Amino acid sequence: MKSYDILVIGGGINGVGIAADAAGRGLKALLVEKGDLGGATSSSSSKLIHGGLRYLEHYEFRLVREALGEREVLLARAPHIIWPLRFVLPHVAGLRPRWMVRIGLALYDSLARRKAIPGSSGIDLRLDPAGRALAPGLDRGFAYWDCWVDDARLVIVTALAARAAGAEIAPRTEFMQAEPAGGRWRVRLRGPVGERTIEAGSIVNAAGPWVETVGRRIQVTAGRAPFGSNEAPRVRLVKGSHIVLPRFTGSDSAYLLQSPDRRVVFVLPFEDRFNLVGTTDVPVTGDPTGIQPSQDEEGYLLDLVGRFFATRPTAADIVWRYAGVRPLVDDDTGNPSAVTRDWRLDLAEQSEGGALLTVMGGKVTTFRRLAEAALDTLAPYLPPMTPRWTANATLPGGDIGEGGPLAFARVLAEERPQIDPAYLWLLARRYGSRARMLLGDARRPADLGAMLGPALTEREVRFLAAEEWAETADDILWRRTKAGLHVPPAERDRLADAVGRLL
Repeated sequence: MKSYDILVIGGGINGVGIAADAAGRGLKALLVEKGDLGGATSSSSSKLIHGGLRYLEHYEFRLVREALGEREVLLARAPHIIWPLRFVLPHVAGLRPRWMVRIGLALYDSLARRKAIPGSSGIDLRLDPAGRALAPGLDRGFAYWDCWVDDARLVIVTALAARAAGAEIAPRTEFMQAEPAGGRWRVRLRGPVGERTIEAGSIVNAAGPWVETVGRRIQVTAGRAPFGSNEAPRVRLVKGSHIVLPRFTGSDSAYLLQSPDRRVVFVLPFEDRFNLVGTTDVPVTGDPTGIQPSQDEEGYLLDLVGRFFATRPTAADIVWRYAGVRPLVDDDTGNPSAVTRDWRLDLAEQSEGGALLTVMGGKVTTFRRLAEAALDTLAPYLPPMTPRWTANATLPGGDIGEGGPLAFARVLAEERPQIDPAYLWLLARRYGSRARMLLGDARRPADLGAMLGPALTEREVRFLAAEEWAETADDILWRRTKAGLHVPPAERDRLADAVGRLL
């Protein structure tokens, strides 16, 4: 029976972050995920590394400060998949007054030290290029900066960092049960080749929307258990839905739109030719597997966009839609939009040794800090660890040198002048320096194999299967790449079939 210092349940951003941190500090770590890595919430976010401007209205100053500090850390660690993005906030009479927005942005600028992220300013939308996409009458506004992230790829590169540090990463392996056994945990798992049993000194339940389901499968004996012996933790599930539309002419900036119900919605430049619009806050009950946006949510997003933009989109314009379920800490707040996005760690100490740590809440931006806090909390139950290390460690692919992805893509084009530079740019954005590993000895288009679509080659599919745990067409087309978005909907089944045959 294999034995580990720590078992992490859940392959979303928090789980892979904890596994990477643990392995890098000398622990023998195993991560299990019942589906694909990042296959649920962590690939269905609004794809932002941000402080959360609207959280200031709920007085979440510590959370915003921590998140703003992490923008700079993560931008330096993964410049190939994270980059600064300018946000335009059109002013609308009758909603938040201009003085309130100005004060909020000044606070946002000052809560954490900025190096690579510019500050905010007032703008005249009649003169600013971002105003060209907007409806007539929106003359004044503000601009501020946050960061964009490819959320699904952030999960993958963090899992790669965990594997490089010695962690065992086991996707498509379901956690079945854990019970105390001589001061440790005896754990039953079910994977592609059947069931197996392992031992672990400590367990981290980072199962996201399924944290309660997992919690009920762990037998906690008498000891210190903040949520009670054998009582599952309480989270509040809130659905956030997004739609993707063809790019509005002139909308190269991101936009923050204020709704009359005081919610805010982002309109983000996405994959060169599209806008990503989201998100909603809708309570969810029951199993969140496979959840999708409702017609009401899509209508809400379309209506708000239509109020602000010169082009009024309809449901027929939607080219892709997705929804993610956020497992928020249940703080009894009535309004789903006001529920805290902060995280909480609950420790259950076994009377005979061993510990269980339950992770609730959190956001993509603060996953690294959450991982550090998780290991600090579990430290009394773990073998001695080496010091913290993740703040200054580049994530796999992030060592692209000065000038960022664009300069690196030019280097790739100089090395391989016969390959389409537009495709090399895509590879630089997806993989950073690991694009060279993917390309290998390829020098001509024929070396890449069949071109399966305008943004995907046969060689890339094989690389993702061999190096990044991809097993299905969806793993590749909608998570590790967004190649599915670059073909018309009528051709997506053909593309999925072609990828599936290679896999």
